[in-house]
Amino acid sequence: MLALTGPAFADDAFNVKEIGSYHVGGREVHLEGLPVKMLKFTPDAKPLKSDPNGRFEVEQMYVQYVRLADPKAKYPLLMWHGGGMSGVTWETKPDGQLGWQSFFLKAGHDVYVSDAMERGRASWARYPEIYKTEPFFRTKAQAWTISRIGPTFEGRKEYDGQQFPTGSFDQLMKQAVPRWGSENNAPTQAAYDAYVQKQCPCVLMLHSQASSFGFKEALRHPDLIKAIIAVEPSGRIDASTDELAKMSGIPHLFIWGDYLKDVPIWGETLLPTLESYQDDLKKAGVPVTVWHLPEMGIKGNTHMMMMDRNSDVIAAKIQDWINDAGLMK
Repeated sequence: MLALTGPAFADDAFNVKEIGSYHVGGREVHLEGLPVKMLKFTPDAKPLKSDPNGRFEVEQMYVQYVRLADPKAKYPLLMWHGGGMSGVTWETKPDGQLGWQSFFLKAGHDVYVSDAMERGRASWARYPEIYKTEPFFRTKAQAWTISRIGPTFEGRKEYDGQQFPTGSFDQLMKQAVPRWGSENNAPTQAAYDAYVQKQCPCVLMLHSQASSFGFKEALRHPDLIKAIIAVEPSGRIDASTDELAKMSGIPHLFIWGDYLKDVPIWGETLLPTLESYQDDLKKAGVPVTVWHLPEMGIKGNTHMMMMDRNSDVIAAKIQDWINDAGLMK
């Protein structure tokens, strides 16, 4: 067993039983009829034939896990990232401080951090032969405003009192990865479905784009999903009250940060859409808790609240909610 100690863990070291990873989901694709090319793989090497025809594994996702020797939680905690990002979202924060992966390990959870299909170590596939469109890359300016760090990237103007460590914004953008449009949603969902069936029962922590995938998994497998923690979700599912009632045994926590009304895509589109979903869940008898952090005296949080300076304050409140939900041993 590995005991993690040192300055970062001096007061709350934890014993690790196993650190590992796996890929899950995906399918085999056979390509043929593509042109063979001659490529140089190192500067001084002779050109070699590169034949793209053959069989490939595609549409899988990547999962990294840390299992404790004596977990205090009843179920593993699965952390799912948002759009244009990877599982790095939950690891060390851009300013070098420990992220929520470490926080919840110290709180007694086995923690699973994944890279969805298309992203990070899940890898991606050829287009247009497999993926039908080219990847989309978010600019720094787009990330700055949609994450609600400030009203404009020009001059790196910040919102008053915002909590993201802006000196580390460039480091955040080094984490950014390409993403594709909605045409890849179905295979992404399929990979998540394989993941849930392999790894759960579990608790899901969903950020942004991951919410729509996680909500669908809860509807498909209400016996396997024991709770949902939705951190600024950006997607909902459309289902009848009777269908949503299948999740009546799954407590849902929705967490919202600051400056939502300052960014139209949040204040005018995403927040109303998700508020409607919260109401639909309540009508169906699903236990729903909604936190608007500024109303709780926790102010200045961005869309990347797990990376904000006060992220441990939010994580501690989430852990209290987990305790109250009866999800610890």
